[in-house]
Amino acid sequence: MVTRVVMPRLSLTMKEGTVVQWFKKEGENVQKGEPLVEVLSEKVTYDVEAPESGVLRKILAGEGSNVPIDQAMGIIAAPDETITEVKTTAPTPSPKVEAAAAVSELEAAPEIAERFLASPAAKRLAKELNVDLAQVRGTGPEGRVVEDDVRRFAEQVVRKPRVREVIPLTGIRKTTAERLSLSARTAPHSTITMEVDMTNAAKLREEKDLSYTDMLVKAVATALRDHLLLNSTLEDEQIKVYEDINVGVAVATEKGLVVPVVHNANKRTLSEIAATMKNLIEKAKLSKLAKEDLSGGTFTVTNLGMYGVDVFIPIINPPETAILGVGRVAEKPVIADKEIKMKPVMQLSLAFDHRVVDGAPAARFLQKVKQVLESELTHAL
Repeated sequence: MVTRVVMPRLSLTMKEGTVVQWFKKEGENVQKGEPLVEVLSEKVTYDVEAPESGVLRKILAGEGSNVPIDQAMGIIAAPDETITEVKTTAPTPSPKVEAAAAVSELEAAPEIAERFLASPAAKRLAKELNVDLAQVRGTGPEGRVVEDDVRRFAEQVVRKPRVREVIPLTGIRKTTAERLSLSARTAPHSTITMEVDMTNAAKLREEKDLSYTDMLVKAVATALRDHLLLNSTLEDEQIKVYEDINVGVAVATEKGLVVPVVHNANKRTLSEIAATMKNLIEKAKLSKLAKEDLSGGTFTVTNLGMYGVDVFIPIINPPETAILGVGRVAEKPVIADKEIKMKPVMQLSLAFDHRVVDGAPAARFLQKVKQVLESELTHAL
């Protein structure tokens, strides 16, 4: 039986994937369920398994090809079976890297034609400076271009910076660009910030094997239980409030930004969340996240505190309604009990879709996150 190996749909927003590598060559036997081809989409590499046993008769999409979802990448059949689907997809070309040549910063000019009314000295200088005489206004007799005209024009031309290299916008970076552009175009972002006293959280971090991100996931999941409107999406002019509370965490990798998800975070203890996060981060670093690890998120946390960032405005991860940006924990003077004391504080920035949530409920949600971080974490272990 002829069986098509198709590009899988790994998320609701996925339109196409990229073939990374084939584990089998044409003519080799394959067994049902064994990894057959590695694809890249939605910021993750994923091994597509052979849907049937047989022979990989035809590879329709070579490595580097972009393939729409549900389109065939290859054909599995018996050795002597007739196949008709032979249309192939060529690898998607990548822009060539441009070396930074030590040449003039002026744009290269076309060959200077004799039809331009210009003095020999002007023509010679134009060639030296790569100036197009057609663009130069002559001040000589009958509009003749003279040497000074060329020199003045060259001095006035805006010089372009030299290009060191060209980086193709592909893979994870391409997916990130598309999703964030969609979010910026469609969701009217509004952002509120709040300062949190991290004294108790800092003590807990020292006593237990926990990170601030683990605590933030727990605090967000707890707050979402009472403020479910932040745990929703806008779809077809309907606000759909999710029952499940699945908190995604932005993780930087060598290939780009990925957002693994802690599913049902509201039902997990802080220790369970810490163990889950450790596993997800390790898999992210090794590019081994499964589609289940990256799907189903209802809210995202992004933490740049480890880079010394105090405050930043994050962009919502579509199709979600809100995202929490987290800054560093830093010692600063604060007034407590009518005294000035040094305390560790953190800045939180909540960006939300104003079509779904107004400022007041968003502020109440952020207040609850602050409350959990300041005084309720020890009860969540």
